Amino acid sequence: MAPNGTTQPDRTHFQTSDNISHIWTGLGLPNSALASLNLQDDGTDYASSYKIADLAQSSIALSALSASLVDSLRQPSGAVKRIKAPRRHACLEFQTERLFSIDGDPSPSAWGPIGGLHATADGHVRIHDVFPHHRNGALRLLGLDEKANRADVAEKVKGWKKVELEEAACEKKLVIYALRSYAEWDALPHSAQVSDFPILLRKIGEHGPKGLSPRMKPGADRCLRGLRVLELSRVIAAPTAGKTLAAHGADVLWVTSPNLPDLPHLDRNLSRGKRTIQLDLHDSKDVEKMRELVKECDVFIQGYRPQSLAAKGFSAAELAALRPGLIYANLSAFGPTGPWSDRRGFDSLVQTCTGMNVSEAEHFGEDEAARVMPAQALDYGGGFLLATGICAALYRQATEGGSWEVHVSLAAVSKYLRSLGQRPGKTGFGHIDPADDAPGAWFEERESGFGRCRGLKHAADVEGATPGWDIMPKPLGSDEPRWL
Repeated sequence: MAPNGTTQPDRTHFQTSDNISHIWTGLGLPNSALASLNLQDDGTDYASSYKIADLAQSSIALSALSASLVDSLRQPSGAVKRIKAPRRHACLEFQTERLFSIDGDPSPSAWGPIGGLHATADGHVRIHDVFPHHRNGALRLLGLDEKANRADVAEKVKGWKKVELEEAACEKKLVIYALRSYAEWDALPHSAQVSDFPILLRKIGEHGPKGLSPRMKPGADRCLRGLRVLELSRVIAAPTAGKTLAAHGADVLWVTSPNLPDLPHLDRNLSRGKRTIQLDLHDSKDVEKMRELVKECDVFIQGYRPQSLAAKGFSAAELAALRPGLIYANLSAFGPTGPWSDRRGFDSLVQTCTGMNVSEAEHFGEDEAARVMPAQALDYGGGFLLATGICAALYRQATEGGSWEVHVSLAAVSKYLRSLGQRPGKTGFGHIDPADDAPGAWFEERESGFGRCRGLKHAADVEGATPGWDIMPKPLGSDEPRWL
């Protein structure tokens, strides 16, 4: 039991290496591979009470080490290539969206005009308005038209109790969440349903041959060259997983919907390394095309609510039957079980409702109602941990056979980060921004479909198989729906 008396696990003594070995062994991977890891700790951290840098370095190192482990299965020697994961570079990758530009213009803010924290009759809520339909839906719920401004929203929100507004929003599939303390979150039934371990991995079918795909031949230039990944995702977390697999050489086919709004300021950075197609799952021809792609892929990533694709015939069980040996990977807000499992959510909202923003403010000690973390740590941590889980499943599938399912949730990443403990008082807030005077060698400039882009290189290095992205951003839907 944790020091605060809750049932939260206590990992306050963990260092980065402890995080890695704990998660690695928990996934059933061979301890001998840990000897191939070279962590470089320069003391970099974020201005936060939370141990975000530990999460950044460990999750990125895990994703690279697990990719190297998969690669070892096709090496005559069976050797796991050595991995480097510098701490500061890893911290930068947790804010890579801030460091991406096209023709010298940085990515604009994703936030809309009414989003953020608002006072209610008994506390606060956070409104997420990145997507227009969420913003307009929130305005309708509050009895406002689409021309309403932030002041109008603030005045309306004052008349609600925070949980009542949260519940009303969730009923209408909107994204407004009450600001809670840890005590308030821990009292909710769903809190106990969130996994203590950040990556859920299970076999979902016995069929499927052992061994790597015959496309993954010896002598490849990158650890996952020859792997086929079908990715259906949005925003940051799940696209980060696909981007990570692409950095290690996978052929990632990113599927977006022509019916849903995009986020160009995020999508262009997150699409590096990927081919991009659009399919409409309300169209029977596109559904059939999707099924054809599934039959020939190795990994299926989906970043929507746990049951949303299942309702369209693309559940883990159905796709494992269609393609025995498939790895089916999920990224959700609140996990696959529990009363909140079907709720929408984003990093900022999970920070809000699980107590993280309140605790951060309490540590900062300036009487703020809430204080956000200085990085989208749940999104990026979730994405790199999902990539780790996928590679772990590939290794387990190759050595044991069967089809496998992976699940990572933002809430589970939040719970894990919380379990690492917080620095006392304001002591954690003295660190400078890791991006200040970042080494130019950590960036690359390439031509893209939108102009000359400058972006951060991947933070992990693999000896003899350096990760990198072969494909630069292009308009969504630019590619043919077929495998290379």
